[in-house]
Amino acid sequence: MSELPWERPTYRNRHGRGIRRPVFGNQLPFYRTDSGYFDEQVAAQVARIKSAWPELFTNVECAVEDVPPSSPLAWENFSVKLSQSFEASHGISARIALYRKPLEFRAHNRIELQLIIRKEIIRQLAHLSGLNPEYIDPSWDE
Repeated sequence: MSELPWERPTYRNRHGRGIRRPVFGNQLPFYRTDSGYFDEQVAAQVARIKSAWPELFTNVECAVEDVPPSSPLAWENFSVKLSQSFEASHGISARIALYRKPLEFRAHNRIELQLIIRKEIIRQLAHLSGLNPEYIDPSWDE
């Protein structure tokens, strides 16, 4: 008695073209999305700064959001935020939020995006720690 097709270990789809799989491998750059690439760059910059200044990251978390909150108060000037820092309070560690879309919009290429991400992390770390950005990064220029 012959085996039913769905009981076989390898199973072809109904058109007989074979098992579906990605056209290109997981390790190729095309597989990464823009948000995945951005997250990788944030993690790389945090690791780089953390290796130089581990004491600044003792109680700081970094997060990535797509866009900043969009409801400014009536008396606030409307300006797009690139990043924001939140002080530690009530047992919650300090946080740095980077906003992906505004940062990507300002960068013309991937190298410039890396520099902007680094600059924003350093700016918010300086704000949280009370240090000058030039002290954290001697190559800082505004």
